[in-house]
Amino acid sequence: MSLLELEHVGKCYGPLSEHVVLRDVSLQIEQGEMVAVWGMRRSGRSTLLRVAAGIERPDSGAVRFEGRDLRAREGERLGAGIGYCRRAFAPGEGQRVIDQMIFGLLACGVPLALAATRARESLERTGITHCATLRPAELDGAEAVRAAIARALAFAPQLLLIDEPTIGVDLLARDGILKLLSSLAHEGIAVLASTGEAPGLSGTRALTLSEGELHGPRARGLAKVVPLHHGA
Repeated sequence: MSLLELEHVGKCYGPLSEHVVLRDVSLQIEQGEMVAVWGMRRSGRSTLLRVAAGIERPDSGAVRFEGRDLRAREGERLGAGIGYCRRAFAPGEGQRVIDQMIFGLLACGVPLALAATRARESLERTGITHCATLRPAELDGAEAVRAAIARALAFAPQLLLIDEPTIGVDLLARDGILKLLSSLAHEGIAVLASTGEAPGLSGTRALTLSEGELHGPRARGLAKVVPLHHGA
């Protein structure tokens, strides 16, 4: 049984469902695996991550996490095994980065002392302890990505999903982000990341998404693999 499995997933938008975003997508991800999905703008890569996280429901097919259909998890908090990295910070959730992290944990019933400990540990794990007392608006591109990852890690996920982790990040800081994601995979956390930049990501498995169809190893479609090695 795979940690995450998408089986014949379809997703459409529009009043008549005329805009097909995902077409018969199948994908399996194992524990500790890092998977990179490349696609051009509007290829459906962001939708793929939201569907995989259970944020959006597919119009057809099934999404299973640990063998359980995500539709059966409706009403459960998103942090229950799945960490979706969001760069946006809500003003009402605290002025400082660490306040934002603690707020999210408190909202899920974590006691204050434990929430503070988890938040500090996650910031340390992502290498941004110095950002704890900063306001979100004071973070640079790389710090914002690391903060998003830290916020997800505070919930101890088995699967981490991140959309375009290198966008808006200085070229010199990108390698550090990729090494962080790779280290998390080595620790046993499955990582599914998307990118619109061919040199933006590298992973143990590289897939392409085009016209709603996913291509690559253990993805339904042609066995077409595009190397996504980082470079200038």
